[in-house]
Amino acid sequence: MHVSMQKGINMAEYDLIIIGGGPAGLAAAVSARKNGIDKILILERDNELGGILNQCIHNGFGLHTFHEELTGPEYAARFISQVKELEIPYKLHTMVLDISAGEGSEKTVTAMNREDGLMRLTATAVILAMGCRERPRGALNIPGYRPAGIYSAGTAQRLVNMEGFMPGKEIVILGSGDIGLIMARRMTLEGAKVKVVAELMPYSGGLQRNIVQCLDDFGIPLKLSTTVVDIDGRERVRGVTLAKVDENRKPVPGTEEYIPCDTLLLSVGLIPENELSGKLGVAMAPVTSGPSVNESLETSTPGVFACGNVLHVHDLVDYVSEEAEKAGKYAAQYIRGGQTAANDGRPVSLLARNGVRYTVPQEIRPSHMEDTLTVRFRVGDVYKNCYIGVYVNDRQIARLKKNKLAPGEMEQVIIKKSDLLSVQAPETITIQVERGEANGNA
Repeated sequence: MHVSMQKGINMAEYDLIIIGGGPAGLAAAVSARKNGIDKILILERDNELGGILNQCIHNGFGLHTFHEELTGPEYAARFISQVKELEIPYKLHTMVLDISAGEGSEKTVTAMNREDGLMRLTATAVILAMGCRERPRGALNIPGYRPAGIYSAGTAQRLVNMEGFMPGKEIVILGSGDIGLIMARRMTLEGAKVKVVAELMPYSGGLQRNIVQCLDDFGIPLKLSTTVVDIDGRERVRGVTLAKVDENRKPVPGTEEYIPCDTLLLSVGLIPENELSGKLGVAMAPVTSGPSVNESLETSTPGVFACGNVLHVHDLVDYVSEEAEKAGKYAAQYIRGGQTAANDGRPVSLLARNGVRYTVPQEIRPSHMEDTLTVRFRVGDVYKNCYIGVYVNDRQIARLKKNKLAPGEMEQVIIKKSDLLSVQAPETITIQVERGEANGNA
């Protein structure tokens, strides 16, 4: 690493800079080092490595990666230990202000912290691993005042698990994402009364296991096709009004129900943290709100890779680590071999059809593909007794039986390179739901 100073700006050169020190960034760094890259730097804006896992003190992590059940901090600690053992440098309390790519292979990362001041760091490759953030209340258009007692579920989780502060005693939760479900259990264990979990959609947005373990086991009701239509209270929440919604998600008059409470937790979706990606100018996938990537997890900007929740929201951290490990490996290949020629050969586009909302990756370059490729996707509704059909052009290469598909569960298919190349001039891979009826009617 070469370090210099120019007009009060710290300058340094690296092979690889990783933006984010959560589970994705840590796994990517370890993988890149194991693949022979020496000059690596992790930039993390928080005061410690580990990301969101530090506040996830419940167990259930690591079954795929470590074949044992760990809490979030324990899972993060495994990767933090590897980073330290491999002597991978990192900077905490560091805010990345900008990422830019010039005409050559060099990328420039502008960052700032108290110790170093303004830094201008250059690297051959950059991995985006900034994670995701919660959708705020302002996106929901709930009428009423702005009293105390309204929190996002993730904020409440940090308050309870890391700062020892109870947001309230009588809780209503809007949204049945995994964080909301887990917080329903957590608040109950801390002595609060969770009155109800309300969900706008006709299905839960969380994993089935969390519905069972966090709601059913504690007798907490889940009301589907229901939303908050009014918040009562000026200084502090005194209650909320729930109402059923129709197929257009509009409140149904006459179905209103008032629930006294002092706290409303919002678990209404996660959004990939992509302000930096957008400023860099990488192509974005509209459905995921994350970068569009190829089989190497490389964005439209050569040498810039993305992995983890900044790419698309995962349901298991084990999948984040698996994906990040590949990003680190492919970034190492890019660094060793120079530019991978993003336009080398005609890419094959992946198409999400008939109930499949999106796929990751969005395109494949056959010349860069390994023998097999895991394609992950989510569906847009609940389907029972159905199939996942996979086609190259118009030729079916796979048909997988599924008893149930739900938006809260991420799915995957394995694409074989031999199947792809067995089709003359492959242009598209289509993944779709077949012979299934939506909304549980099958």
